Amino acid sequence: MTARLYLITPPAIDLKTFPAQLEAAFAGGDIGAVQLRLKEVSDVDILAAAKVLRPIVQERGAAFILNDRPDLAAQAQADGVHLGQDDLAQWPVSRVRKLLGAEAAIGVSCHDSRHMAMEAGEAGADYVAFGAFYPTKSKNPEYLARFGTPTAEILEWWSAYTEIPCCAIGGMTPERAAPLAKAGADFIAVITYVWEHPKGPGAAVAEFNQAF
Repeated sequence: MTARLYLITPPAIDLKTFPAQLEAAFAGGDIGAVQLRLKEVSDVDILAAAKVLRPIVQERGAAFILNDRPDLAAQAQADGVHLGQDDLAQWPVSRVRKLLGAEAAIGVSCHDSRHMAMEAGEAGADYVAFGAFYPTKSKNPEYLARFGTPTAEILEWWSAYTEIPCCAIGGMTPERAAPLAKAGADFIAVITYVWEHPKGPGAAVAEFNQAF
């Protein structure tokens, strides 16, 4: 199976301009999922962004995923939610499943931990995410140090252990992503490289698809 791009929105978006950027990204090639990841904005703003962006994503056959908030994912009619380890105390996978239903895609961040990944899989997660594989603007160094830095070996192990898809995240470029895709990553999650590409998001998406 060829890896697919899992596109994550930048930390701040302008709804006057970002929809065109998202459409440009899709014009560059295959994208399997788009995660709306807005950390320091109100629930109202998250739902407003979801209302605009969800149709763009779903009309192109990709999954629209909301970060951290299953309750907002339900309101926004998202295809699923991505949970961090800190979210699981309030939102265990079993509770999220009851809220969002059997068809929802539930992902869990598992960092560099085989144990976390196994627990997530046993709880019913639809995919697990490993990372950050490389330094990234989206997480501070203290956070990254707390959870460790994975290598391609964890992707090889997971692919051999289970059929549950896995996602690699953290500082991804096409050159860095290619060996991780080969090692077994079903999805490569990207933020900065796509949205800050000098030739635009479409060019970046095309580069990743070529690398895969």
